[in-house]
Amino acid sequence: MTTPATAALTAVFVRLKLSLLANGLRQSTGRRAAFVATAVVALLFAAAQLIGLILLRGEANAATVVVLLVAVLALGWTFMPLFFPSGDETLDPTRLVMLPLRPRPLVSALLVASLVGIGPLFTLCLAVGGALALAHGAGAVLVAVVAVPLTLLVCVALARAVAAANIRLLTSRKGRDLAVLSGLVIGVGIQFATFGAQRIGAAGGLAALEPVADVARWLPPASAIGAIDSAASGSYGTALAQLALSVAALGVLLYAWQHSLTRLMTSPDGSTLAAASEPSRKASEGRLHRLLPGGRTGTAMQRSLRYVWRDPKTKTAWMTALVIGAIVPVFNALQGTGSIYFACFASGMLGIQMYNQFGQDTSAFWMVAQTISTPRDAYVELRARALALALITLPYTVLVTVVTAAILGNWEALPEALGLAVALLGSMLATGAVASARFPYSIPQDSAYKNVAPGQGGLAWISIFGGMIASALLCAPVIGLTIWLNAANAESALWSLLPLGLAYGAVAAWGGLRVAAPQTAQRLPEILTAVSKG
Repeated sequence: MTTPATAALTAVFVRLKLSLLANGLRQSTGRRAAFVATAVVALLFAAAQLIGLILLRGEANAATVVVLLVAVLALGWTFMPLFFPSGDETLDPTRLVMLPLRPRPLVSALLVASLVGIGPLFTLCLAVGGALALAHGAGAVLVAVVAVPLTLLVCVALARAVAAANIRLLTSRKGRDLAVLSGLVIGVGIQFATFGAQRIGAAGGLAALEPVADVARWLPPASAIGAIDSAASGSYGTALAQLALSVAALGVLLYAWQHSLTRLMTSPDGSTLAAASEPSRKASEGRLHRLLPGGRTGTAMQRSLRYVWRDPKTKTAWMTALVIGAIVPVFNALQGTGSIYFACFASGMLGIQMYNQFGQDTSAFWMVAQTISTPRDAYVELRARALALALITLPYTVLVTVVTAAILGNWEALPEALGLAVALLGSMLATGAVASARFPYSIPQDSAYKNVAPGQGGLAWISIFGGMIASALLCAPVIGLTIWLNAANAESALWSLLPLGLAYGAVAAWGGLRVAAPQTAQRLPEILTAVSKG
């Protein structure tokens, strides 16, 4: 069969993209409303951004702002397909492998079809606004005519090349895990943006970003927008060099994209090959099992650790706790506004993972329930889960506390802060065990962003926030003693808070497990019903 003409193929793919959008909107009223709301918000933001960039015309730092905006936008085009692979059905070229299409015309057709959508329109508005802000003189206007579409094409080609190179990952279990983690990445990014904005303000405004902009204006596609500013200042040679960089980047991206399509269409995927990593995976799991205690305790610990590594929902919760738990104390310490006691935030974030222990098992909890017939069985099960959690949280809490003390240079307060953090962690293990028995709820598996089954929101609020309040009350003796010793300037006695906190945390966790065990054994049918609703 002969290959269709590129122009005809391009028209077919544009119609296909429009059909996919239209059919997606017909699926449900909720999806249609979400799309319309997203489109309206994006267009309003694009319009406001366009007006804002136009108002920058003639300002001293206009080039810095525009170049950095385009660089950040290109970064978004690079990574968003990795976090939201299901956002555009045409991102998956493996659906086309059975069609009689050659990679080169396919690249051209997909590139043009990719220009249909809210994202490309938003990018075009930003590029046009940047051009209007920087174009002064006939030469700059001519450069802008080339730079604006070139910026859009580089962004789209960048997203497509990255998606095609990683499509096997994006359509696999690991890819779905990556999508679930997208919220964490966005949250961390907001923290970094806030930190950067504070630094900019402390450094005296946008002038502090000029060195970064000087580098970014030579990185495609920001170099295309930087060429407009260079032409406006009369540096035509520099402008041509910057445009050439963006053109070269576009060529490289299209070639890489075509190479990825060729490989996808001619090579087998992992489903047809033996899992070469299976022996190494089994060997690593065997080594882990040998490091854990024997009997039911070691088996339950290994199961809990596997949930952390394999289950997308559990992995997301842990990654969020680990990252946010470090960001808050460390970033505040870097800004000089923090306290070593902020390290307790890490204990709190990680201690939350003890809550709703049975809910993370979902409907598979019935297999665990078959092995629990007495309070002793329940105690061993809960103890194993707490030990698995402590295996990660305890060294992590120590690490965050030590790093915070090092940044602040407050080594003398390290023992008391670490003792308080460990006491809080033990208290949360205790209340988490009781909350798991008294207020279990289901975690739906059919949605990456839904963590509570319908009708169980109240249980989740009581379990988590009620447990946190109870943990603070349970840890109150250590908190009160810390405050009293500091108020009395009893510096020679503050070191004793470290062993006291370790002992108090261990006793509190043991007591909580002892209280929760008979409740778990008694309420086993209710727990099984609650966690299986999702």
